[in-house]
Amino acid sequence: MQYTQLGRSGLKVSRLILGTMNIGWTTPADEGKKMLDRGLELGINVLDTANIYGGPSGAGATETIIGQWFAQGGDRRDKTVLATKVYNVMAPFGSPEPWPNEARLSALHIRKACDASLKRLQTDYIDLYQMHHVDRNTPWEEIWEAFSVLRQQGKVVYFGSSNFAGWHIAEAQAAAKELGMLGLVSEQSMYSLLRRTVELEVLPASIKYGVGVIPWSPLTGGLLGGVLRKEKEGRSAGPMTAAGLKLYGDQLAAYESFCDEIGHDPADVALAWLLHQPGVSAPIIGPRTVAQLENSLRALDIHLDEASLTRLDEIFPGPGGAPEDGKRKKHYAPEAYAW
Repeated sequence: MQYTQLGRSGLKVSRLILGTMNIGWTTPADEGKKMLDRGLELGINVLDTANIYGGPSGAGATETIIGQWFAQGGDRRDKTVLATKVYNVMAPFGSPEPWPNEARLSALHIRKACDASLKRLQTDYIDLYQMHHVDRNTPWEEIWEAFSVLRQQGKVVYFGSSNFAGWHIAEAQAAAKELGMLGLVSEQSMYSLLRRTVELEVLPASIKYGVGVIPWSPLTGGLLGGVLRKEKEGRSAGPMTAAGLKLYGDQLAAYESFCDEIGHDPADVALAWLLHQPGVSAPIIGPRTVAQLENSLRALDIHLDEASLTRLDEIFPGPGGAPEDGKRKKHYAPEAYAW
């Protein structure tokens, strides 16, 4: 396993992070616990979850399963960099907020949500506590003060964000600096060959402020996992994948052909491409089985040369556009749109 620093922090994280959204949903609890054990065996030291995860089992179910896994003992908790999130109401997706202050980032909700997560996770501290979304109605001073209390109490070590814009990262870091706090050390963003808008503002802001980027959905819901190859093998795509094929069928055909040329699986190339991007600390993988988890590690051994990166830019242009005359475009602000 390869390791890197998470942003400007001193925390070392594996270059792949084990996402747990499937555990308690498409992955039964027992299989999920086996997957968590195998992740540690393979050297993956970061486990990412959220208080809202649980699928049909209900919000909080995933944290509960992880807590049961920690309770099995051994060195499971000591070896794990535990990352979870706060913001959402703990109710089925789409439900109205059942009572005031049971969602978002007020100091009151942060305090209650953190204590509830700690109870479900059967631990006394969270290594990385992440804001699942930005809260435009709560001042940064209140948010950072609440986080400061959690850190003083020993309940949280580091703080991160998720789904923030570049401007939100700048605001958050400026407010933290005024209070003498370290601020954000990570930002989780949707980022993949098919979803490159974060290159415009989020990545340059993260690099500027020393925030490690953690891409989620690196395979864009499976579209970059070789869907055309799977269809040829008789494995039908789900409704979301089928819709994606209508939009990106030609690009995906070119992509899978390129992967065949270089002799690597499309899913592995998609992960490897992210590992080549500036500012990226570690993508989140979301396996449903132990076998899928093990296969993901192949991406760590793939080196993409300049010609390969240029070809991928041609197939999936970033914000700056496709390469011209074999030269890759700049995709970061302001070069992507200003001159």
